[in-house]
Amino acid sequence: MRHDNILQTIGRTPVVRLAALAPAHVELYVKLESRNPMGSVKDRMALAVIQHALERGALRPGQTVVEATSGNTGIGLAMVCARLGHPLVIVMAENFSVERRRLMRFLGAQVVLTPAALKGSGMLAKARELAAAHGWFWPRQFDNEANADVHSRTTAIEILDDFADAPLSHWVSGSGTGGTLLGVARVLRRRSPATQVVVCEPDNAPLLASGVPQPRAGDAALPPPSHPEFRPHPMQGWTPDFVPSLVQRALDEGLVDCIEPVAGADALRVARELATREGILAGISGGATVAGALRLAGRLPRGSRVLAMLPDTGERYLSTPLFADVDAEMDAAELALSRSTPGFRFDVPAPSSPGPAGHAPSPEADHDFVRGTLDDPSAPVVMFALQWCEFCWALRRFFRRIGVTPNVVDLDGAALRSDGRGLRVRAALRERSGQATIPQVFVGGQWIGGCTDTFDAWTDGRLARALRDTGVAFDQDARIDTRALLPSWVVAR
Repeated sequence: MRHDNILQTIGRTPVVRLAALAPAHVELYVKLESRNPMGSVKDRMALAVIQHALERGALRPGQTVVEATSGNTGIGLAMVCARLGHPLVIVMAENFSVERRRLMRFLGAQVVLTPAALKGSGMLAKARELAAAHGWFWPRQFDNEANADVHSRTTAIEILDDFADAPLSHWVSGSGTGGTLLGVARVLRRRSPATQVVVCEPDNAPLLASGVPQPRAGDAALPPPSHPEFRPHPMQGWTPDFVPSLVQRALDEGLVDCIEPVAGADALRVARELATREGILAGISGGATVAGALRLAGRLPRGSRVLAMLPDTGERYLSTPLFADVDAEMDAAELALSRSTPGFRFDVPAPSSPGPAGHAPSPEADHDFVRGTLDDPSAPVVMFALQWCEFCWALRRFFRRIGVTPNVVDLDGAALRSDGRGLRVRAALRERSGQATIPQVFVGGQWIGGCTDTFDAWTDGRLARALRDTGVAFDQDARIDTRALLPSWVVAR
């Protein structure tokens, strides 16, 4: 199917039956919202709130958008704003996964972090403050009726169509912002009244099950205070530290039939089992929702038909406890497999291969190229690099951080590819520096070294002195953890 733009690919996500995890007497299905273009259910809402604001004139063309989010809404908004030409500022508590920050920034958004101790209500307060100070548009996802309406128009209709011949006995979801819950539940109550709506929440943060009313600020525009029953939990984006007004509307309209508590450990366990037993990559919140659905299924009569929402993908959680026990290095069993055949192993010396040093002495033209590159006064910082080298990437990031633009000579790039010229230039470089490895950094013709050499020179001040001596402007106050820039497999060792 062809589309005119990425926004047209949102929705129409598949439903999959669980064969290995579900009890035999119940049909248990999951709706894979990770199949949205940015990997989560929030893509639906992100497009809806921006379109709604444009249609009613609340958002002007080119105006900056600001929103508070645990990540998925921000990623969806980053996609929509990139496509529609709106700058985006995301406010996010520091304890949410770093993958989300990097994805939003990759999509062009700016990310402002707030202290974890201030929780979700702190994020909201900061977003409101920024919107007021700068005249930005704030979608207010927790209160915006367009958030719920898009799920009534799309998600709910998809569910009814997928189960037109066999209606659901139960639909299971987390509460989150309340958009999915309110929007889907309204339609199910009207068009499939026998379907029970089940809401899952953390067992240690039972905001809904407690029956304790959510405190509200006197001004409706102000973020609500933290609910007294809230406690930190591992299900990112599943339950903030307050009951959103959209969730409250679902409760007030009598749309919730059952509240299912879920332990954080069960959420992690089921997310891993979805991967290893069903081949489904889901996040912690998805694991939590399916854990609640499995507990429910154990109490249901034979022939019950249950659908659980999987709001996002497990790739959003690589830096969280979900992947804490998944090593990047080989374990003992994998090492044994490696050793079961003789070749291509880490624990035996690699066969020598002719590298640049094995080439005939470099033609004078290649020496001239290296010499001319290093002696060019207009580009005193030079890095000889490879395009697909992680250490070269680390140095590129480092130079960006200190505000220096080096002259990068990619030895494997198209300009040096013909007739093996890149290898000859590399050989000439080796004769000049006495080093065969790449990358190599020079400042004012002075050899600084490879990646870690350059980082060491920054740490002990030698690089800063060399930059000053050659008149190169740089951020002298930059505070950089150079170890954090190295490839993760190097740091792990």
